[in-house]
Amino acid sequence: MTASNAPAAPPGAPPATGGLRRTMTHRHLVMIALGGVIGSGLFVSSGYTIAQAGPLGAVLAYLIGALVAYMVMSSLGELAAKDPAVGGFHAHATRNLGPAWGFATAWLYWMCWAVALGSEFTAAGILMQRWFPGVPVWVWCLLFAGALFTMNAISARVFAESEFWFSLIKVAAVLAVIVIGGATILGINPAAQGGPVGLGGFMTADGLLPTGIAGVLVTILAVFYAFSGTELIGVAAGEAQDPERTIPAAIRTAVIRLAVFFVGAIAVIAAIIPYEQAGTDESPFVTVLDRAGLPLGADAMNFVIITALLSAGNSGLFSCARMLHSLGVEGQAPRWLSRTTRRGIPLIALCLSMVGGLASLLSSVVAPGSLFLALVSIAGFAVVAVWIAIAASHLGFRRRYLRDGGDLADLPYRAPLFPLLPILALILLGASLLGVGLDPAQRAALWFGVPFTLACLGWFRWRHGAGVFAPQR
Repeated sequence: MTASNAPAAPPGAPPATGGLRRTMTHRHLVMIALGGVIGSGLFVSSGYTIAQAGPLGAVLAYLIGALVAYMVMSSLGELAAKDPAVGGFHAHATRNLGPAWGFATAWLYWMCWAVALGSEFTAAGILMQRWFPGVPVWVWCLLFAGALFTMNAISARVFAESEFWFSLIKVAAVLAVIVIGGATILGINPAAQGGPVGLGGFMTADGLLPTGIAGVLVTILAVFYAFSGTELIGVAAGEAQDPERTIPAAIRTAVIRLAVFFVGAIAVIAAIIPYEQAGTDESPFVTVLDRAGLPLGADAMNFVIITALLSAGNSGLFSCARMLHSLGVEGQAPRWLSRTTRRGIPLIALCLSMVGGLASLLSSVVAPGSLFLALVSIAGFAVVAVWIAIAASHLGFRRRYLRDGGDLADLPYRAPLFPLLPILALILLGASLLGVGLDPAQRAALWFGVPFTLACLGWFRWRHGAGVFAPQR
């Protein structure tokens, strides 16, 4: 193991950053973002969104989600291109908002992905029982955990390549559903029975918005959670080749593709499945294939969803390890967390993150109604909190950059419509938290998320004294 000031890379290798190696290309960054986003939030939870907001309301909710994701990622693109820091937005929050805010952001995000790890392993294990009913779920959980740990422990390049192929499978599946569903809607799918489905499903017995605007607002947090993962590009910034060029390009590409995939898929699903029948009992993607006359597609989609879960877990483990490593580099956690192997892997941080994921998995079995509920609630709250931190960091960065005599023309990437976009993003993200308060099923996100954040801030203030809430000079 080497410390964060690792020895120079071998001849021809990109320079190290905090002991990490710059081995990720543009295509890796794009697929890491897609891999972190296209998961259970789209393949499973989209049914919940349609049931709560109605067909048109669900499409509107995902359009808002895509718009806010674009706003936040534009802010992240400017920050990461100018300073491709180890730990991404955690480091930017530390420098532009204050160390306490950066500390809280890192732990919120770590908790988010640690909980996701436990959930992804469990869900993938349950789905495997479709083909291997005699094998206990916990066996699959351990096998999947071992496989993802190995891919992350070898090198960042191996992780990025595995995530590229994981994500490619998911992207192909989403496109297939959009094409097959679109053909069914238009009546040109020879396998489907009956005439064209059309868009009549958008007009329900209670109108275009059967649950009103409130129904759209209530689902916004779930939609933001579905879009979470785009910020993984910022986490990987410290290991990206030519970050000034590749990071902004990757963010633009990822957000555009996500908007097309999410909105297109939701529109197809909403048109084909009556919103009263939508839910989380079955993946709406499987239902669409059944109604399109392709029942054998259920097995294929089961495989795709397992791939999606493992891909999200793969990205989550990577993110967790980099967050802990970044805390060590920034001096906000024990320095030994910043140590890396000769291949540039923060192995100690990786092991602790896997332990956190397995602890989350255990809590989902032992205390699903108390501890695991608290963890899941914090994870849902964390997405919005982290995006708020990114937009606020962008505002703080621009103010300090200009105050110190910086020239906007020298920025590798300049976010458009500043300061309108980050301010609008903060308003919409704040409104989503109000929407959570309106839904009894989601209020736990505030009950547990807010105290957890305050506890992080309070502990850091107690540990480091005054001045931790102000930007570093």
